Amino acid sequence: MQSLDIISVNLWQMLVSLINLLLLFLIVKKFLYNPVKKMLKSRQDAIQSDYDDAEAAKAQAEADRQAYEEKLSSAKAEADSIIRSAVGIAGQREKEILQEANAKADGIVRQAEAEAVLERKKAEDAVRKEIVEVSSLLTEKVLEREVTAEDHRQFIDSFIESIGDDDDGN
Repeated sequence: MQSLDIISVNLWQMLVSLINLLLLFLIVKKFLYNPVKKMLKSRQDAIQSDYDDAEAAKAQAEADRQAYEEKLSSAKAEADSIIRSAVGIAGQREKEILQEANAKADGIVRQAEAEAVLERKKAEDAVRKEIVEVSSLLTEKVLEREVTAEDHRQFIDSFIESIGDDDDGN
């Protein structure tokens, strides 16, 4: 019979064991399960926060990339605008320089023409003086008579007028 005592079911002992198990479960739950659960929750929150930060950084990087591309395209457009403006200014300056050069050339041509006309008049005057001198010498020799100064002056003036009339007709 001794073997039966060992196998027998003791209700009180089972109840005490069950209470011990329940107490042990509550103690473990309070002191071990809840802190571990909190630690796992905080780790999960930290990991989620890292993921959120990574997503935010990725979104910020994408926004920065788009802003950079917009600035780059804006800078290219501005550079193109500056180049077009510079080309326009250079073209305008080219026209001004050509106009100034043409004006100077025209001025030089006009001055040369005026100098040529002046030289021609000087040459004509010199020729007239030479003719007057030659004609007075010829007249003296041809006439060899006494001519008054007034006669001499009239003769020279009429000769010069006849020469001037011949030049105007040419």
